Amino acid sequence: MTQPVDHNDQTSPPLHNLIKNTSEQNHTQPAFTRRRFIHGLGASAAALGLAACGDDNTKWQLDNANHQDTVTFTHGVASGDPLQDRIILWTRVLPTANQPNPKVQWVIANDEAMTDIVNQGEATAKAANDFTLKVDADQLSPNRQYYYQFESNGVKSRIGKTKTLPADNVEQVKLAVFSCANYPAGYFHAYADAAKRSDIDVCIHLGDYIYEYGRSVLVTADKGLSEEKVAYASANAAALGREVDPAEEITKIGDYRRRYAQYRSDTDLQDLHANHPMIAVWDDHEFTNDAYMKGAENHQQDEGDWEARKLAAMTAYHEWLPTRNTLLNNVTRSFDFGNLLSLHMLDTRIIGREKQLDYANYVTTDGFNGIDFFVDLSNRDRQLLGLNQQNWLAMQLQNSTATWQVLGQQILMGKMWIPSPILLNFSNPATGVDVATYMTLMAKQQQAPDMLTDTEKSILAQPSIPYNLDAWDGYAVARENVFGLAKAANANLVVLAGDTHNAWANDLQDQSGDAVGVEFATSSVTSPGFEEYLADIPPEQFAAVLPTLVQGGTLKYTNSSERGYMVVTATPSDCTSEWVFVSDILKPTYSSRVGKTLCVKVGENKIA
Repeated sequence: MTQPVDHNDQTSPPLHNLIKNTSEQNHTQPAFTRRRFIHGLGASAAALGLAACGDDNTKWQLDNANHQDTVTFTHGVASGDPLQDRIILWTRVLPTANQPNPKVQWVIANDEAMTDIVNQGEATAKAANDFTLKVDADQLSPNRQYYYQFESNGVKSRIGKTKTLPADNVEQVKLAVFSCANYPAGYFHAYADAAKRSDIDVCIHLGDYIYEYGRSVLVTADKGLSEEKVAYASANAAALGREVDPAEEITKIGDYRRRYAQYRSDTDLQDLHANHPMIAVWDDHEFTNDAYMKGAENHQQDEGDWEARKLAAMTAYHEWLPTRNTLLNNVTRSFDFGNLLSLHMLDTRIIGREKQLDYANYVTTDGFNGIDFFVDLSNRDRQLLGLNQQNWLAMQLQNSTATWQVLGQQILMGKMWIPSPILLNFSNPATGVDVATYMTLMAKQQQAPDMLTDTEKSILAQPSIPYNLDAWDGYAVARENVFGLAKAANANLVVLAGDTHNAWANDLQDQSGDAVGVEFATSSVTSPGFEEYLADIPPEQFAAVLPTLVQGGTLKYTNSSERGYMVVTATPSDCTSEWVFVSDILKPTYSSRVGKTLCVKVGENKIA
């Protein structure tokens, strides 16, 4: 009999700021100036125990349970971190005042009728873990579909469906990939669509599973006057009945737990978890916007100690996600799908990342200080993964014998450098030109170059620079190190990414121009993309011209205006990504379609 996993038994402006828009950084409705354009916490067991103890959240949960006569499985069931012989099973039991720590029986079976039982056991749901429960169910067979269920005091949960990883020779693996699900922004139709599919082996979540923002924010105007505005991506929240709970920005353990409880009340998300196992990593919004190892853009001094907030966020994350965590601050782990695919989940956000560069620090009265910027950008000591995680990844790549090496991680890895006049314009229109103007100048250069003025020639002659310093572009040496690891391992490298709210496909090339792999990046589940910030440019026109703006010709595809998810299918000969888009996240009904399909073949390391 497998023992339950005990959460407490652990050891130990502009571009990203010229382009991380003010609407998200100030948590207001968009004014497009800054949006992502176009082991660090030495937590001891004692500290973890304190963090997980009951607090104001416990009282809140019990108060809200008092009206119930018996326990309820309000937040459904989930499974995750599958291996060939075991898988994590998850549920949450809402207690009653008379049953504050309910006993819970669990069972896993070969059949949906739950008669052919493979394993079973009992555990206790405790306030110290927010009444969530994890069981590491073993004695399973590879590549098998199983059904599982929980029961407490005669009340049964819904039946969940899950699947173990395959072993030996594998002909196909199919992954559904998600990122950036903002509850107040709209309905989780992407989750609903994937939940209905019977061909998915595992769901991959690349972060921003929740968002930390409150319902509104005080914004200070130029004259010192403040006004309350609707928070980021929340313009339709009240009308949709999706205003966040708690109403304020979340900073403490009870806040994070309540926000997860709200997200997990969503029936589409419950259906996704009940129908497929999930492998997940966090990004910044599970903590707060633009987080890094020692702080975050959206963490101010009056919001308490950063380490305490980080610990609270990690604790709630592992309570509410079906992760097999042995260290609270760790989401780095690998999964082998037989001889076909090795999936390496990385943390590019918290455990090794140094503070992001900020273009605002390089803009002077004389213009942009490119020399200092490129010196800092090429600093060999700046870390993104951190040395420990980088060395771990090197070992995984070298030791794997699988055909495909897949990195599940948060941020764009492709080199996305675009003309500096466009980027500088986001911070100060006096220092650059907008996208439409630059597109017009490019057309003029192609059609009538003799008609260009000296000023227009000067604009077109300006260098390209990274558009998003929060992405791998802001950590150029760290990216080259990963490329070097992939080349040394002779890997067929496929990188999965999220974070930007837009769909992308990139060829990955090192600084010598050698092809080292491809990147497939998913759109968001609900968070707004460029369509909200570049409303004056038709999305199709913008998507068509963007590859010509990106230096090097490595951008192969983008969709800047639709929400959805990816389905990545690996076979012994190729790896294909389908970008699935849903019709409308503001309506309760939807349709879905495959908007684009791209493929990389074994040995080519570039998009076919």
